[in-house]
Amino acid sequence: SFGAAVGLTTVCMILLLGQTRVFFAMSRDGLLPRFFSQVHPRFKTPHRPTILLGVLIAILAGFTPLSELAELVNIGTLFAFVVVAIGVIVLRRTRPDLHRAFRTPWVPFLPIVSVLASLWLMINLPAETWIRFAAWMAIGAVVYFLYGRSHSRLGRGEQPAAPADRA
Repeated sequence: SFGAAVGLTTVCMILLLGQTRVFFAMSRDGLLPRFFSQVHPRFKTPHRPTILLGVLIAILAGFTPLSELAELVNIGTLFAFVVVAIGVIVLRRTRPDLHRAFRTPWVPFLPIVSVLASLWLMINLPAETWIRFAAWMAIGAVVYFLYGRSHSRLGRGEQPAAPADRA
């Protein structure tokens, strides 16, 4: 039990760190309000999404049973794996000239196996987890269509934020 609690805490902390960076990047690209793209003047970190998400996740974790929290983290992570694996295949075909910092071996075999394994694990999660996952995806789609689509730099024909702009 102790090991599981420590492991889940570590995973949640890493996901929080990753999610704040995603909010930061989405804000820089106009998909979320610019409020989230401000970096702390002293520490040069995206402090606003860190604080907001930290508070929201603490509240959610305080009222959600550990098993349900673990299932939500699992389905979200597995879905991200599916999207990345499919993205590897698509980008290899549509953008073979793109510079890659690393190479994925055995494309498309390995990404297909990754998609199938992740989907198998997702299918074995309880129906309630799928309902919660669908609700979060719906909320994300609503935010995108009501805010992100019209504020996106790409949608307005602007260049994305330069890598030097990013923290």
